[in-house]
Amino acid sequence: MCGIVAYIGDQKVNDLLLTGLKRLEYRGYDSAGLAVVADDKLHVKKKEGKVDELVEAIETDHQPESTLGIAHTRWATHGNPSDVNAHPHTNAAGDFALVHNGIIENYDVLRKNLEEKGYEFKSETDTEALVHLIDDVRKETDLSLPEAVRQALTQVVGTYGIAVVSANDPDLLIAARKGSPLLLGVGEGENFVASDAAPLVEHTRKVVYLNDGEIATVRRDGFDVKTIGDEELEKEIHELEWDLGQIEKGGYEHFMLKEIMEQPNALEECMRGRLLLEDNTVHLGGLTDVMDELREAERIILVACGTSWHSALVGEYLIEYFTRIPVEVEYASEFRYRHPILHEDDMVIAISQSGETADTLAAVREAQDRGATALGVVNVVGSSIARETDAGVYLHAGPEIGVASTKAFTGQVMVLTLLAMKLSEERGTLSKEKRAECLQAIADLPDKVRRELERDEEIAEMSKVYRYADNFLYLGRGYNFPVALEGALKLKEISYVHAEGYPAAEMKHGPIALVTRFMPVIFIAMKDSTYDKVKSNIEEVIARDGSVIAITDADNHELDDMCEYVMRVPETMEFLLPLLTVVPLQLLSYHMAVLRGCDVDQPRNLAKSVTVE
Repeated sequence: MCGIVAYIGDQKVNDLLLTGLKRLEYRGYDSAGLAVVADDKLHVKKKEGKVDELVEAIETDHQPESTLGIAHTRWATHGNPSDVNAHPHTNAAGDFALVHNGIIENYDVLRKNLEEKGYEFKSETDTEALVHLIDDVRKETDLSLPEAVRQALTQVVGTYGIAVVSANDPDLLIAARKGSPLLLGVGEGENFVASDAAPLVEHTRKVVYLNDGEIATVRRDGFDVKTIGDEELEKEIHELEWDLGQIEKGGYEHFMLKEIMEQPNALEECMRGRLLLEDNTVHLGGLTDVMDELREAERIILVACGTSWHSALVGEYLIEYFTRIPVEVEYASEFRYRHPILHEDDMVIAISQSGETADTLAAVREAQDRGATALGVVNVVGSSIARETDAGVYLHAGPEIGVASTKAFTGQVMVLTLLAMKLSEERGTLSKEKRAECLQAIADLPDKVRRELERDEEIAEMSKVYRYADNFLYLGRGYNFPVALEGALKLKEISYVHAEGYPAAEMKHGPIALVTRFMPVIFIAMKDSTYDKVKSNIEEVIARDGSVIAITDADNHELDDMCEYVMRVPETMEFLLPLLTVVPLQLLSYHMAVLRGCDVDQPRNLAKSVTVE
């Protein structure tokens, strides 16, 4: 979950690396550091805290300029955030340095063996064991640094994305990947290495995606890629879709607010070329080759983590209702450890914003190993899940920088909605007339979300009343039960307020014991098939002197006198409600976090892309 950026070329590297780290800081922000090669020496500077702390330290100490360097922003795994545990890590002689994303699972064994050989460890990190291992291989074999790195990696158990530079090889940058994303940025007389595209887009759109078990030797004028087994490879150069404006705040105070406000456009991009009203159909080109298997599937299993798991729950409701195919939703982190029963006619759909979520990627591989077809629903083009699944659908939501996911959630729900519509057509479970009505309702959604976003100031004012509340309860039924879970997660993630989501009917089976005047209860009470039941649940809370906030239809005033606040959303068909009811909950959590002085885009202990288990 850490961020890596490295450069070799003719540009001055310090500002380039530091800017790159700022663009990667959503991947980790416990500490940061860089190493540059200048005057035949390796110069390392690292600092606990965010990248700004590193910038200040470099300005104070006048770090020398160079045209070769590596940099890292950390999300701590082994060892607390500190200067000494920050990357890069160096060998004892201080002539080469390494940055690492991932976990070396056998580092205890490696460390013990290296300590017996006289190596001294300064940090608590697993990464330092890899640095000394490379140094030991180089000394014992007299190999070149690239070859020593390759040989050392054959002894490593675990995951890694690494970049290495040496004072003795000032025209060389080494990168390798297994289980942690890494890509090369290809320029003219310069090349880059990064853990994702964010630090590259202002310099080049040409990228090469490294696969697991590959190592790249990068020079100013080119690069070579081999397998860890020493087999030479020819790599395809891809074109990035992102542009610089998409990864900047664009005048918003926070990326999260920008991304909430981008949702109407993101939904339109997700539908573009797929929702074909004139033909009364949905076209999902990425699934063409597997549509026959999908149509005949006996079971669909959705695997995901966090917010993506909540979108999968919505997908379960959608696909089962419209297609009558049984659907199961699994936590990807638990999927492979419970020895799942899979068959060749099962379809496993992995959902992940980044396409690099370690647990979800592992679930994909488990499914494929057991003979099932694996599909991907991801946002990042060229990501590991996109490349390893048998087929899939991109969200096209644009870069999501805020750690707390917003537009990716609505994008995922939209893709699953389109998939349900397509499968209902393929299986003949929906009449042409009903399908036309549904597709038109889908097409109308972006404008309805725009109308919701116009109430941002109203929700900001309401948030002031609840800013000091320490506990919230979120309740919904049917399609809106997963939205209750997602709303609670958003509040926890960025406001550090304890919140729980439940099906509204489950309130009576325990959570109602928590209800007091000082514990706000948020009900998603749309006038759908469960409205009367939810309204009864509201009355139960009020009878216990609870504080109720309701989300309901724009023209529903039955709850006005019952609730302290009512947030209204435009009407739509019941199966589309999650795409509307989630928006006020996103805004509520955002404004609560701002009022409580929290770091909205970089909440404590979290990182955007979870690439370790």
